[in-house]
Amino acid sequence: MLERIYRLVIKEFIHFFRQKRTVFFLIVPPVVQLLLFGYVATTDVNHVSTALRDLDQTYESRELARQFEASRYFDIAYRPTSPGELTDLLDRGRVLCAIQINPHFGRDLRQGRPAEIQVIVDGTDSNTGLIALGYINGILGGFSRGFSPSVYTASAPIDVRTRVWYNPGLRSRNYYVPGVIATIVMLTCLILTSMSVVREREIGTMEQLMVTPIRPLELMVGKTIPVAAVGYFDMALVTVVGTLWFGAPIKGSIGLLLISTGVYLLSVLGIGLFISTVSKTQQQALMATFLFFMPAILLSGFAFPIESMPLFFQYITYASPLRYFLIIVRGIFLKGVGVETLWPDMLALLLLGIGILSLSAFRFRKRLA
Repeated sequence: MLERIYRLVIKEFIHFFRQKRTVFFLIVPPVVQLLLFGYVATTDVNHVSTALRDLDQTYESRELARQFEASRYFDIAYRPTSPGELTDLLDRGRVLCAIQINPHFGRDLRQGRPAEIQVIVDGTDSNTGLIALGYINGILGGFSRGFSPSVYTASAPIDVRTRVWYNPGLRSRNYYVPGVIATIVMLTCLILTSMSVVREREIGTMEQLMVTPIRPLELMVGKTIPVAAVGYFDMALVTVVGTLWFGAPIKGSIGLLLISTGVYLLSVLGIGLFISTVSKTQQQALMATFLFFMPAILLSGFAFPIESMPLFFQYITYASPLRYFLIIVRGIFLKGVGVETLWPDMLALLLLGIGILSLSAFRFRKRLA
């Protein structure tokens, strides 16, 4: 069994690299896409998930919190009671912004002294973080001008102390490099998996393979192992270019990145196999790949925040493996978090991958039978 799989894997690698166009496809497009997203892409957001901690509990602090809630820019999703809870929300990516109203906020406003507010922004998504800071400053400016001078000192300033975590320079390139890894691995593996199976059927060699002692399961494994190796190669290529050319940091574990990529490949290879079972020609396989790929990008949170989508589409995103892998890879690159934080997304990705791969393998074996 292992010998037959080994021979089939060698056959697939020979086919991949005997054509210059295939080598070009595996190397040049990932780098070009990384350059485009590194230099060109920008985003816009609404309904930023926010945590607000009120240590003052006065009329003034509650009014400020109400103004944040009343805006369409911020959704006060959490009200942490301790610094550890606030930090945990940021680490897990539950919130983009954390606002802490310090003690004596209302008293300092009434007495004309600087009133202190601590604002923490998750800089993983630099563009969103920068826009959120602008929204916060606008709300605070309107708040300080909104009170009656007869009660409050007209010139009473608000001392806002802002920090950006995970991506202090708010560099969008740091945000897009991990995303390009996820999209390139998906696109490359989908195309290679679906078209390699369809190609055998289209040129008539599938029948020749089936009259040999090789079994359907061995054929499936032999077809997917080389594609998985190519996926790892593209992941390493984009990582090296992103870190050396753009200076993107890798704060987390490389080993965890490799393991999570393997879990991600379960879903991607399963989807590629499924496409191969519904396609009769390579052209159909290519069309079906892009028919799946583009919605997957839009629903993953790669460029557009999931929180800004209609609620119906937010639920649909839970069926996308790209959504979970983006959270994992950005957590590893920018936040340096480990399994203790990323395990829910890794578990969801694993279960989704097992389900997709099992369904695709069943259809694949039934189609060959």
